[in-house]
Amino acid sequence: MYLLEHQMADSRMHELRTEALAASRAHRLYLARRAARRAERAVRRAARASASVY
Repeated sequence: MYLLEHQMADSRMHELRTEALAASRAHRLYLARRAARRAERAVRRAARASASVY
């Protein structure tokens, strides 16, 4: 009986660990995309500022 409970708990821990890793990857991807959008906007602002100077 104890072995069965241990196997079930181990399986559940593995599932939770997998879900946590997936969530972490998704969050990092979201942050990377957000940073890329900010960088693109900064490049456009800099280009407009440079164009207005000349």
